Amino acid sequence: MMLRPYRVAVYGTLKRHHSNHRVLAGARFVGECSLNSIVLYDLGPYPGAKLERSQGVVTEVYEVDGTTFARLDALEGYDAASPDMGLYDRKLVETPLGEAWVYIYNHAVPPNGAIRCGGWPR
Repeated sequence: MMLRPYRVAVYGTLKRHHSNHRVLAGARFVGECSLNSIVLYDLGPYPGAKLERSQGVVTEVYEVDGTTFARLDALEGYDAASPDMGLYDRKLVETPLGEAWVYIYNHAVPPNGAIRCGGWPR
């Protein structure tokens, strides 16, 4: 029985040519799209997303299997037992390429580090 793959929209170090893209090895690239439902915050070595209206944040959408999805959860510090307590939570959002999971940063963000249009790094 084939399980339906998970779709994830990534916006930071998981994107192509960035340091954590190797975690997506073997994942199917679905496409690039712009999301108006998130704002990125530059946290230095990586960005964090918040569910806020934007002018369009560039993301890459991938289909991943359960093993890769679990590796992504571990990388992002997602705690399934207490999603609001981990480094990131994840939310299912609508994208132009279909529904996808997006990792949402759980902590305070610098107000002057907002990226409301385009992508990370600036």
